[in-house]
Amino acid sequence: MTKELKDVMNALPKSRRAKIERRGEEILGEYLTLEELRKAQKLTQKELARKLNINQENISRIEKRSDMMLSTLRNHVEAMGGELNITIQFPNHAPVTLSGIGPNPPDAVS
Repeated sequence: MTKELKDVMNALPKSRRAKIERRGEEILGEYLTLEELRKAQKLTQKELARKLNINQENISRIEKRSDMMLSTLRNHVEAMGGELNITIQFPNHAPVTLSGIGPNPPDAVS
């Protein structure tokens, strides 16, 4: 006899269920596309286009791209109310947040 996922989840202790649900949300968040991010913010392509002062067709093209300029990505994310941060991860090292590539890079050290 097969069991449904909801029955298995309901049989778990609350704390374990909550931990599984949190991790599931983290995993989903790691793989969101720009389209999914826009939808999660409850924005249509037309609404986002208005915020960026471009046409809706451009939003559609941007969401389908696999490669784009960082400034395009930053503008897109900021128009949705977010902030773009870039984190570099190397094996055996703590993650490093890359700075100096934003709209207002820090002053150069003399």
